[in-house]
Amino acid sequence: MTTRTVNIAVEGLADVGVARALLKASGLAPVDQPYVMNGKGNLNKRIPAFCNAAAHAPWLVLRDLDRDALCAGELVADLAPSRPPLLCLRIAVHSAESWLLADRARIAAFLHVSPALVPVQPDLEVHAKQVLVGLARKSRRREIWEDMAPRPGSTARVGPNYTARVNEFAEEVWDPRAASQASPSLARCLAALARLRG
Repeated sequence: MTTRTVNIAVEGLADVGVARALLKASGLAPVDQPYVMNGKGNLNKRIPAFCNAAAHAPWLVLRDLDRDALCAGELVADLAPSRPPLLCLRIAVHSAESWLLADRARIAAFLHVSPALVPVQPDLEVHAKQVLVGLARKSRRREIWEDMAPRPGSTARVGPNYTARVNEFAEEVWDPRAASQASPSLARCLAALARLRG
């Protein structure tokens, strides 16, 4: 049986590895070239076009909830009120980093920190990206905190190789199915992707 190939649209480069890992864990094949929209505003504007494209081919569109006033379900209904069956629009609560943190044992080992420091309920972390950066700062490996945490005095929110490290973890280490045990929004995403598989 041929594995179904799925198009990907995400907010930023740091979400690409998460999207690819989700598809692979769901028995689906990610396309080689994802659409990286450089912000949720740009992503939101393109959702009608993705809906049209999904009339002919499957799509995973991944967006962070962040501090949006709507809940994830309401946001999906607002962004794509008449989405086709082949469009899988999923909202990470509160961000894709929350889903990575949900795999507590693996993220702790990757960052070289104690698992006790990793949040037990990552979907409740409104600033999950900063939680992840904070964990990296506590790493026992210098290259981790140098890559993922901003330099002292810098106005940057993340380190110079943050995106590369996040994608490395997502694609090579992260287990979405294990993580879904601690993240209800991730569990819903995997269930939706299973329906996309058919």
